[in-house]
Amino acid sequence: MNIKEKKVKEKVKIKLKNIVDNRKSKLKKTWFLIKLNRVYYYMMAPFMLLFFLFTILPVLMSMVLSFTYFNMLEAPNFVFVENYIRLFLDDDIFMVALQNTLVLAVITGPVSYLLAFIFAWLINELPRRIRSLMTLIFYAPSLSAAAFTIWLLIFSGDVYGYANAHLMNLGIIDEPILWLQNPDYALPILILVQLWLSLGVGFLAFIAGLQNVDKSLYEAGAIDGIKNRWQELWFITLPQMRPQLMFGAVMQITGAFAIGMLSKTLFGFPSVDYAAHTVINHLDDFGSIRYELGYASAIATVLFLFMIFTNKFIQRLLIKVGT
Repeated sequence: MNIKEKKVKEKVKIKLKNIVDNRKSKLKKTWFLIKLNRVYYYMMAPFMLLFFLFTILPVLMSMVLSFTYFNMLEAPNFVFVENYIRLFLDDDIFMVALQNTLVLAVITGPVSYLLAFIFAWLINELPRRIRSLMTLIFYAPSLSAAAFTIWLLIFSGDVYGYANAHLMNLGIIDEPILWLQNPDYALPILILVQLWLSLGVGFLAFIAGLQNVDKSLYEAGAIDGIKNRWQELWFITLPQMRPQLMFGAVMQITGAFAIGMLSKTLFGFPSVDYAAHTVINHLDDFGSIRYELGYASAIATVLFLFMIFTNKFIQRLLIKVGT
């Protein structure tokens, strides 16, 4: 071993030692902060325990079961990646469901997010009493889980359906359209109803965030050269609302990917030609009807990974807000 090699090895050892020392110091600092704030951790413990038992643990168990064949009558049988191979290569209905879900998520997710923020921004400018009334009006559709059943009457396939009655009175159509039995109308109707339901918790979060923006920042911004409302929105309002924007994004993404009951109620199960079939419907089919829980867990894991990936992508976009 020559002198150069010895020097390189010594440098590597020094770097490794520094890394280990830094980690140890960070661990000591973290442990010190935990001990210092132990009262708060004691108060959080019951909620964290419930969160672990009813959220984290079921997700982990579902991931483990996705590698097994499990029918609830026999012990789980480990099959490795057979469920995933079947899912992507042999299950044509799943691919249709995945395509429908992605279309719904790509359209209803961003559109409903923008609509929720725009309506919240406009309502925030109104006087207090009118603002409260308008907030209730826009939030009302999401108050009841069965509120969307009114669309069954609107898109009824006979002459008594509101859509058919108005179109026939205007002379646009001569005979009733079977809206909910025609595969061509399934996704457009599903998108329309989902957008109508989308002003939910995220909408309220946006209004709360707009109310909490420090008004003195607008005066400071005017001094620094901000000239119009759009610049105020981009450089002051949105950066101050990052937590609410992230919360709203998570809620809208989750809602867009989790469309299931809406499709089943409007179009029945299964829908005609699986035109309104979503991943949640497919999951319910194998989990609640066929009791193939291993395969259903694989479907749930794929959906979970899609949601995680989308949330990470949205987080990166929101970091750039106001820059």
